Amino acid sequence: MSKKKEESPEGAKKRPLGIILISLIAVAASAMAGFTWYEMKGIKSQIAAGNADEKKQPEQEAPVPVAPVYLSLETFTVSLKPTADDSDRVLYIGLTFRLKEESDKKILEEYLPEVRSRLLVTFSRKTAAELATDEGKTQLIEQIKSETGKDLNSILNATITDVLFNAFIIR
Repeated sequence: MSKKKEESPEGAKKRPLGIILISLIAVAASAMAGFTWYEMKGIKSQIAAGNADEKKQPEQEAPVPVAPVYLSLETFTVSLKPTADDSDRVLYIGLTFRLKEESDKKILEEYLPEVRSRLLVTFSRKTAAELATDEGKTQLIEQIKSETGKDLNSILNATITDVLFNAFIIR
């Protein structure tokens, strides 16, 4: 019995310390659970408000998709500028213009003979070596844009946003 009496006071001292420690852990876990629940509730309300805003925004700010405006030209067959190596080279090229607006298409159709003439002159100034590279084709596109972008009339201008090749053959 003497051993039990000796263990009892030590065991009694350890038990209240253990109970206090377990109680503190339980209180901390409960506090964390409450905080997490509160934050999740706030996040859910923010998401719900965000979804409501997203549903409203497309109705208010939805951009209307604009159909592209294209103008296809008849193919050109042009003699290229002769060089010492190539004396008789021909370019067969088909073009389509992507335009900014429908009004640009009407302007270009009205002045089509002038546009085609400018393009023929531009093509005839090129050599086969210049047009054979990707860089040469890119430069040609820029020249086509600038030539057709010049004033067709003192009042009217047409905006060409891109030049597309339908056919491109050098012989």
